[in-house]
Amino acid sequence: MRLRLTVPGMGSDHCAGLVSQSVRRLSGIRNLKTDIANTILIVELEPGAGIDGLAVKDAVEKAGYEVAGMESEGPIEPHGKQLRLTVPGMGSNHCAGLVATSVRRLPGIRELKTDISSNWLTVELESGTAVTDRAVREAVEKAGYEVTRVEDLTVQAVAGEPEAIEEAHLRQALRRLWIAAIPTTFIMVLMAVHMFWQPIPGYLAIVVLLAFPVIFTAGGRATHRSAWRSLMNRTANMDVLISMGSGPPFVIGLVGFVYPMTSFVEMGSTIMTFHLLGRYLETRARGRASEAIRKLVTLGAKTASVLRAGQEVEIPVHELQPGDLMVVRPGAKIPTDGEIVEGVSHIDEAIATGESVPVEKGPGAQVLGATINKEGLLRVRATRVGKDTFLAQVIRLVQEAQGSKVPIQEFADRVTSYFVPVVIVLALASFTIWLLFAETLRPILFWGAGFLPWVNPELSPLMIAMLAAIAVLVISCPCALGLATPTAIMVGSGMGAERGVLIRSGEAIQMLKDIKVIVLDKTGTITRGEPTLADVLPAAGFDEDTLLQAAAGVEAGSEHPLGQAIVEGTRDRGLEVPKVEEFKSITAAGVQGFIGGRFVRVGGRRLLAEAGIDTQALENSLARLESEGKTAMLVAIEDRAAGVIAVSDTLKEDSIAAVAALKDMGIWQVMITGDNERTARSVAAQVGIEEVLAGVLPEGKVDAVRRLQEKHGQTVAMVGDGINDAPALKQANVGIAIGAGADVAIEAADVTLVRGELIKVVEAVELSRATYGKIVQNLFWASFYNAAAIPIAALGLLHPMIGVIAMTTSSLSVIGNSLLLKRTRLGL
Repeated sequence: MRLRLTVPGMGSDHCAGLVSQSVRRLSGIRNLKTDIANTILIVELEPGAGIDGLAVKDAVEKAGYEVAGMESEGPIEPHGKQLRLTVPGMGSNHCAGLVATSVRRLPGIRELKTDISSNWLTVELESGTAVTDRAVREAVEKAGYEVTRVEDLTVQAVAGEPEAIEEAHLRQALRRLWIAAIPTTFIMVLMAVHMFWQPIPGYLAIVVLLAFPVIFTAGGRATHRSAWRSLMNRTANMDVLISMGSGPPFVIGLVGFVYPMTSFVEMGSTIMTFHLLGRYLETRARGRASEAIRKLVTLGAKTASVLRAGQEVEIPVHELQPGDLMVVRPGAKIPTDGEIVEGVSHIDEAIATGESVPVEKGPGAQVLGATINKEGLLRVRATRVGKDTFLAQVIRLVQEAQGSKVPIQEFADRVTSYFVPVVIVLALASFTIWLLFAETLRPILFWGAGFLPWVNPELSPLMIAMLAAIAVLVISCPCALGLATPTAIMVGSGMGAERGVLIRSGEAIQMLKDIKVIVLDKTGTITRGEPTLADVLPAAGFDEDTLLQAAAGVEAGSEHPLGQAIVEGTRDRGLEVPKVEEFKSITAAGVQGFIGGRFVRVGGRRLLAEAGIDTQALENSLARLESEGKTAMLVAIEDRAAGVIAVSDTLKEDSIAAVAALKDMGIWQVMITGDNERTARSVAAQVGIEEVLAGVLPEGKVDAVRRLQEKHGQTVAMVGDGINDAPALKQANVGIAIGAGADVAIEAADVTLVRGELIKVVEAVELSRATYGKIVQNLFWASFYNAAAIPIAALGLLHPMIGVIAMTTSSLSVIGNSLLLKRTRLGL
């Protein structure tokens, strides 16, 4: 069983490491993965491990982190699916009995519970049963009761959908901020009045009462609880530093009731308030960084109109089953992936391909869920539903990318794993040194007081020691270092998804920027992969239309792709394709038959030579067309050579521009194909590729990529679209799949180009370079901030209140710098 837990506070690699360390102490953990970009923990349990989701949840909370939601991925052993149906009319035990009786008639019902107070019917199915959600729903309806909702408890989140969890966490962070900010504002006003204008009677008692809820109740309770759990679990998270920076000052301030001394209560309240402000702003900023996922999730339709027993009914999209016949009206979103059965319309596929021009589609055409039907009424047969749809796969790929790590992040991980303990030691050392050697070090404070208004060199050694220690604690937040990589990947992968470039992992982002050699498969990558009519060259005594109609008429009886290209080309020219009589296909030679009473042959030289037809006058045309990489066919009418018709796999519109752009980026291109050398060289020359590997069999592509890796000694990428490209995509350092290709090629690739345009390879490389550049910038500034701030704080030159503001600013600056990625211009 796999568990997926939402842990909102797990916002950095340091936090993720603490959570992982706590969970791994449980027995029966097979695998564990943290995704700090989406604050998700995925835990795979050993079969029969004896632990459940509650044990994992407790382990996370022991590390000091709250679990906002938990769901199960995959079957729960040893039983099957659990469904919860909302049945509004089931308001009594009598009603519940009727519903239960109807549902129990289904085979495979393991357990059934009714809850009339909530109008819920919970059904547990036997493992492997063929009973579907729809069957259970229909059984309830047969009992005379309406079902308004069906939930799958084996996959639904315990605390709601991810978007709802995120919104709830943001509201909670805002509520805690207000609870802290309002009293702290009063404290600051009272402090200013008390210090600079008029002493306030009972001032200390007032600020203590105002600060207590900020530091210890609604405002800071979660922080202290998290810190305590973390310490009890023999770890140290960031909340430990904040707790030590805010709690002790408050307690020390209480000494003022019995012994005159400087109050630290205001400092503790301010530190906690700015900490909560930082948490709220980080949550909001993280939401902006991950908005691509939310946009994708909201794109899908919520309901679908389907035909049931000849009647049109509206159901939630999650209840759709493969084979359902959907009715899609003009202007409506197509609920799920399917095939058009009836109707013709233009489909707006911008959300899937980025193409703004709607595409005309009719019966037999495939359509994608969430795309928009522009005008005609369509009937669409559902083919893929739920997690198998195109949109769901895109969301999964983006989430995988956002949760992945780049190799450069290993350094940050090692640093943050030791950071908090080291900071605590430094804070204690600062306190001790200032307490024992304050007079020796006091000149530093006099020097700092000359340009830093918050430095007071006249304080007692104890006060100076306290200020230095607290400043070290609150300034030393490793969150900025932990946010450096995931926020950049989050924004970069989201940008890619919006443009049809799906990068599956952080490693691919780092590798792609270093690509020096790129292998391009010819068919389907550089060319369209579909033969089209190219040239019609009639012989003397014949015209183009006569030649084309004769050839198309005969080829209409053939299933060969080249023949169908001639037929389609004829129709595209507005010509009628005549009916063929006595059609005959001659293996490896051509086709023949009667068109309008005249005998027509279409094929190669051998077919006409065996009939004794002289083709010498057409040889120059044949040679020229073949040198251009086209497939030329001779046509004979009534034993006379009537002309030559050529078919070719045409270049994609953007191939030439893409190759030129890659060359400008310093990337060497190699074209690989199974075609003959002459055809391959012709296509390569048209697009500007100099190195060609022709006649390469499918099984030889892996060896070809391996040899290129050895020959060039550089990082090699491979772009392909077919099933036979999958092994080579895996062999390459970065595999790039054309989205219009085979599913197996897409699964084997590190990058998927949804639109199937070669220019998207350029965008992928540019996006990789821009994203990696942001990661390096973030890591540098986060490291520089900590390296510079800690010594300043230890020297007593940084007031804790200034420190907590600087700490928050550093994390926000990293997120803000990552968001600047959105301004990057990609492509031509």
